[in-house]
Amino acid sequence: MNERISREELVKIYNIEVTFFDELVASGLLNIHTENEIRYLMYEDLPSFERFTNWHYDLEINLPGLEVIHDMLNKMEELRQKNRELMKKLSMIAKYDEGNVRE
Repeated sequence: MNERISREELVKIYNIEVTFFDELVASGLLNIHTENEIRYLMYEDLPSFERFTNWHYDLEINLPGLEVIHDMLNKMEELRQKNRELMKKLSMIAKYDEGNVRE
């Protein structure tokens, strides 16, 4: 069974509003599992929850801001991955060209 924590426990531990948690879920920033009408966050998603909570409460970033930041960070990671792939291809081409150079 996967490790999880209920919404109610998160609200108590992190001292947040239930509505904030529900807004994160409604906006698609968090994925939850519901069992017997209890909402659970999987432990693997806890770092994202903590990041959103810190940004919201410590930096006073509203929900639309969290969505924008989240999307931008995802796009940056996609670009990093694409850059790695392109650099790998470029390296392979350079090695191939070096092997075919005649002096």
